[in-house]
Amino acid sequence: MTTRPVCSVCIANYNGEDLLADCIDSILAQDCDFPVEILLHDDASTDRSLELLRERYPQVEVIASTTNVGFCIANNRLAQRARGDHLLLLNNDAALAPDALRTLHEHAWQQHPRGILTLPQYDWETGELVDRGCLLDPFYNPVPNLDPARHDVAMVIGACLWIPRQLWQELDGFPEWFESIAEDMYLCCRTRLAGHPVQVTDKSGYRHRQGQSFGGNRATTGRLASTFRRRRLSERNKTFVLAICTPGTWMWLLLTLHLLALAAEGAALALLKRDLRVWREVYASTYRSLQSEFDHLKCSRAAAQATRHRGTPAYRSGFTLLPRKLQMLLKYGIPALR
Repeated sequence: MTTRPVCSVCIANYNGEDLLADCIDSILAQDCDFPVEILLHDDASTDRSLELLRERYPQVEVIASTTNVGFCIANNRLAQRARGDHLLLLNNDAALAPDALRTLHEHAWQQHPRGILTLPQYDWETGELVDRGCLLDPFYNPVPNLDPARHDVAMVIGACLWIPRQLWQELDGFPEWFESIAEDMYLCCRTRLAGHPVQVTDKSGYRHRQGQSFGGNRATTGRLASTFRRRRLSERNKTFVLAICTPGTWMWLLLTLHLLALAAEGAALALLKRDLRVWREVYASTYRSLQSEFDHLKCSRAAAQATRHRGTPAYRSGFTLLPRKLQMLLKYGIPALR
């Protein structure tokens, strides 16, 4: 009889041949005394990812997709296949510290009720602390938490996200219509609404090649760089999370202010860059999506608010007033898009 794993490490992979060894080796090197299974969803990679797995990592259970389905569907498939009491979603461009799983497991037993956990995140190249989870600004832009004394946060990124499998099932996992980006924000906000904690441990950690798996999301040569697709999905999906998860009637005021701010931002960037594609593909796309997905958003909001066991003040405790985009503009200037 096969021992049931305590933790199922779930890796969504697409063309990660050059990344997978660091990721999987870090799992195999874990200093923990409980059984762990490793599952990997390959999203129709065109490199030698599958060959590498067959040759070097036969212990990894592979779900090989014949079509590219994206991050949300990939992780939902992994969670459905998983047998562990807990899931650890781990990016293929991340690697765990040797005591990571033991630290997460010990911390999970201290949570009442149990919720989402992450580890301090460190930059792959420099080793500098990136965040200890994130807060959110009023318009749902992530703000890195660097305070070692703060363990309760608004969200953690999906590159390293620990969650009880039962809670994942209760919340229906990632919304597949998001495709990619902000699905972690959605899950964390749903978790907090339902009265469960979202926390970061005070020790251990993981290294992460930020932006490697999706492009963008980091400053290069002192300037913030991203892609049109990433920005489009980011603006759209953050707006969706705001509309679905914000408790109370003040959601309508916040959504109105958010859409006005987006319109001003999009118009200014399009003029400064002299490129209407910026407005058309990133910002106008958000308005079109809100219109086309209105009924879907309405149903999703009703479902999310029906599970609510946390008041508005408690939910807002994970937010900070200073707009993140203003901070980034002052630090890095106008972002580059490609």
